[in-house]
Amino acid sequence: QLQLVESGGGLVQAGGSLRLSCAASGRTFSDYGMGWFRQAPGKERATVATITGTGSASFYVDSVKGRFTISRDNAKNTMYLQMNSLQPEDTAVYFCAADYAPWNNQPNNDPRKYDFWGQGTQVTVSS
Repeated sequence: QLQLVESGGGLVQAGGSLRLSCAASGRTFSDYGMGWFRQAPGKERATVATITGTGSASFYVDSVKGRFTISRDNAKNTMYLQMNSLQPEDTAVYFCAADYAPWNNQPNNDPRKYDFWGQGTQVTVSS
């Protein structure tokens, strides 16, 4: 079992920044591809950004490219999402998740393939 705990959400004005963290415990962190996903009210959970176990490859949904940066520190068992130039449409509950895939050289972008999930952290961007 891999436990994931998100932190760093909050309320920010449009144009502002937040950094989310996802702390992992219980398994070898580098064996897991990781991802950030978000769910807005009335909408399905959607992929935001994903990263391989080594951090060598990442993916971003088009709407966040150039504004968000996903990263990980395997020595600290932690993944991050730096969010800049936030917009009201970024408002959602953000979840981190883990995908057991030590062999992947590209991240998995399908949330259905992710095995472990955090509890989520709310991000609210006011206009």
